[in-house]
Amino acid sequence: MKFQKICVIGLGYIGLPTASTFAAHGVNVLGVDINSHIIETLNRGEIHIHEPGLREEVTKAIRSGKFRVASKPEEADAFIIAVPTPFHENKFGEYNGMTYKLADMRAVISAAESILPFLKKGNLVVLESTSPPRTTVDLIAPLLARTGLEAGRDFHLAYSPERVLPGQIMRELIENARVIGGVSPQSAEAGKELYSIFVQGQIIQTDATTAEMVKLMENTYRDVNIAIANEFSRLADKFGVDVWEAISIANLHPRVKILSPGPGVGGHCISVDPWFFVEAAPELTPLIYHSRQVNDAQPHFVVDTVKRALVTLSKKKIAVLGLAYKPDVDDLRESPANEVVHLLQDEGAQVKVWEPFKPDANLPDIQMASSLEDAIKDADAIMLLVKHTEFSQLNPEEIAKKTKARIAIDAVNGWNSEAWKESGFQLFHLGDNKSPAVNQKS
Repeated sequence: MKFQKICVIGLGYIGLPTASTFAAHGVNVLGVDINSHIIETLNRGEIHIHEPGLREEVTKAIRSGKFRVASKPEEADAFIIAVPTPFHENKFGEYNGMTYKLADMRAVISAAESILPFLKKGNLVVLESTSPPRTTVDLIAPLLARTGLEAGRDFHLAYSPERVLPGQIMRELIENARVIGGVSPQSAEAGKELYSIFVQGQIIQTDATTAEMVKLMENTYRDVNIAIANEFSRLADKFGVDVWEAISIANLHPRVKILSPGPGVGGHCISVDPWFFVEAAPELTPLIYHSRQVNDAQPHFVVDTVKRALVTLSKKKIAVLGLAYKPDVDDLRESPANEVVHLLQDEGAQVKVWEPFKPDANLPDIQMASSLEDAIKDADAIMLLVKHTEFSQLNPEEIAKKTKARIAIDAVNGWNSEAWKESGFQLFHLGDNKSPAVNQKS
């Protein structure tokens, strides 16, 4: 197939990098989004998300004339759906005492419906949005069949999930292996031809449902492994052990690789995708379900650590460093740090948050600081919730000069205990209750 024009629907963390990368490789690309702010921002030559290298790629693509944006699709050779698949806020599934979250597929359905007036024989439609198993064959194919065209016969239909790491998206889009799951072998081959335009990594062809499952398996595997690390942190706290020391020793075993505990699991992948398995087959997923329960409850364990440090949280001023779901990105989606802040506030604490990657975040009920200094100046305690590089590199001696706080809580093992103690701070580590006296002034 020849792809002279591609329509990418959804210009978020995946859609915009994908669209600009295709344009950079000489393809005419129409980027579509229903959010007028996004369209206006891009038409001004600006971008609405932070991702290293993305601004330059988008600017170059627009100036080349190969990339433009609009609020509605147009005729194209290929359509890529890259819209969000969040949870329903007030709808839950029930099975045998399990209450689980349900995928909200309305954006995917709307995106697919927007293609209907333009779908022609020989076109390729690719779903990239992370979705429950069988979404491509049971939801998208019948929906597109309203045109009178049959997927796999009259047009090609495939599922190809993104598998990139925020902060490295522009490189990994090109270098990572790509999975193409077609509703027919010919659809998978058409998908391979499309992504071969820029993908340098291996392109694996399979069926659509296998590709959907692969995506979910990758993130569920991570979630389950993080859950055991988080349970280890709670056990270490109970038994008077430093979990970080214990994990480092356990990982010396050649067949053991325990991940790091933390305040929970966030982002729009690892914290979301396992629920799609539970929704699709609750009777088969008790391990996945309980791992999600562990990770979703971890913010409460973090707050217990803060309580131990401050005795009471009522009216205490706490400077929280970091609100993103992972280090060195601006993505706040499903961030456990957000939940920790709300739990602290529920206990009566006055919280001010400094998030250097999203200083202008407008979040209900969360007070954002204008700078690090603004966050810490009146604080009773300083809390590290996200291991941003600049936070890990903070000099505690300099921090001590800018705040009256002498209590620090580290939920991500980002600070050197001795350095902070030598600078006059009592430092409390998540999962470190080995020697509480060490953290107390004599």
